[in-house]
Amino acid sequence: MDQVLSGKRRVTIVRVGAFESGLALLDGGRLAEVDGAEGRQLFVPTPVGAGQFLIKAYQSGGSGQPVCWQVRNPGNTKPLYVGGATCRAHDPQQRFEILPAAAGGPREYVISNRSAFLRDTVRNGLIMEELGDAAPFDSFRFIDNGPAPRQ
Repeated sequence: MDQVLSGKRRVTIVRVGAFESGLALLDGGRLAEVDGAEGRQLFVPTPVGAGQFLIKAYQSGGSGQPVCWQVRNPGNTKPLYVGGATCRAHDPQQRFEILPAAAGGPREYVISNRSAFLRDTVRNGLIMEELGDAAPFDSFRFIDNGPAPRQ
């Protein structure tokens, strides 16, 4: 297993094909692509078994309590999205699969939760979308930023 998926390394995550922007869990609670320093941009993918991970988000510098990614359903015909929540390893909405991207480079992955894949859209930004038999649209590069904070 790649060290960036060990739960012992913190990473920044960049969508392959994005121009100078990385993922951030914004203070309003939604995962987005940003060009600046706003939100939580350091992530620790932490194995929770069965090939699944909690993705813990930390403030810059890796300090403080983490917030975990969680799939949210706005329930108003808008797409599923990723928001922040108190970390709960047994919550299926927080258990993500991180798999190597087909024909991707090193540390390039697709991210999914129960058959919905993380992808970028022009209208709604980053969303979780069920793709059926289609291949994932977006892959993400995990960039190692050193040891994870001690828990």
